[in-house]
Amino acid sequence: MSTDTQATLQDLLAQKPFLRFWLARVSGILANQMLSVALAWHMYEITGSAWDLGLVGLFQFVPALILTLPAGHIVDKLNKVHIYATCMLIQAAVACLLVWGTQADGITRELVLFVSAILGMVRAFQMPTQQALTPHLVPANLLQRAVALSSTGVQTAVISGPALGGILYATHVNAVYAICAIFLLLAFLFTLTVRYDHKPSRAAADLNSVLAGAHFVWHHKVLLGAIALDLFAVLLGGATALLPIFAKDILHTGPEGLGILRSSPAVGALLMAVILTKWPIERKVGRFMLVAVAVFGVANLVFGLSTNMALSIAALMVTGAADNVSVVTRITLLQLETPEDMRGRVAAVNSIFIGASNQLGEFESGATASMWGPVGSVVFGGLATVGVALVAIKIFPDLANRDRMVLPK
Repeated sequence: MSTDTQATLQDLLAQKPFLRFWLARVSGILANQMLSVALAWHMYEITGSAWDLGLVGLFQFVPALILTLPAGHIVDKLNKVHIYATCMLIQAAVACLLVWGTQADGITRELVLFVSAILGMVRAFQMPTQQALTPHLVPANLLQRAVALSSTGVQTAVISGPALGGILYATHVNAVYAICAIFLLLAFLFTLTVRYDHKPSRAAADLNSVLAGAHFVWHHKVLLGAIALDLFAVLLGGATALLPIFAKDILHTGPEGLGILRSSPAVGALLMAVILTKWPIERKVGRFMLVAVAVFGVANLVFGLSTNMALSIAALMVTGAADNVSVVTRITLLQLETPEDMRGRVAAVNSIFIGASNQLGEFESGATASMWGPVGSVVFGGLATVGVALVAIKIFPDLANRDRMVLPK
């Protein structure tokens, strides 16, 4: 590593508010991932239905879709630290509810769907808040490395969370929910230690202000292309919702194996995040993003056809590495090109797309799996994702031809 790179990383690590928020995010995401594994396996044990696994994603997506644009306006108005801390506290309460429900033998299909809806509402505020807060905690010249370092922490949590959740579930399901509550309370406390110079947006609380983020993204084709590309890739190509079926019925493993499968994309993403932290993409950023999306689709295709645990893990690792190139590129472009007083609303638009790709993608996977089976669903998604990458070259030429993150003045 060059001396300049070392100095830049040292400067980043010296940003104390950023590091405190980093710890809060890692603790919260670790709990979120454990909770996701436990709820998915719990639902599949209760119903044995791919459709119901898809409904878990749908019940998270619909509240988020309704609330995210108004949430973006609120994020620009109010103190972002207070909003994020509240999100962590509500999720801790949800984990405590699940502890009580399990203890009373009262976990039902309906309760899992109700909890999913609450989590969707909370994440409508959480996602734009965490995206909009980071640029306030680091100088602009450190932002891409800050995003990559944040991704490193996130992916570490995404690796260890499902694995730990699967192991704890195999011991006792209540152990998962109790540990989730503890980590979410830690995230709440870490967040309260973060300070930044809060400057509330002066935009009026009307429909035009709420929709300003969508208007901004629509007229900035590079941002629109980056967000749309990620949306359709993960919406069509994601296999997360079907992992309990692959684990139990195709790869013949238990909740521990499901935890490993859920962790595998994050292992690849973590390795890629480390690479991007040390060697950020400086040229041909649009082309890198398009190639990464195509690789993501091919790797999902391999996973769908695999009946071998090792090959399935390797394929999922490649999906994570490819997806992280897209994520870091998209978030960095969003932060660099969005005015400070609009970051919450633009982040909210991004959150809608992310929610659509993740939670609605889970519903799409469940619905297609109920018709074509899990293998057919994932194979179709992988092929469709490669097609999306090819079509995007024509539809979003500004993104395909984008050379640098920061345009020369």
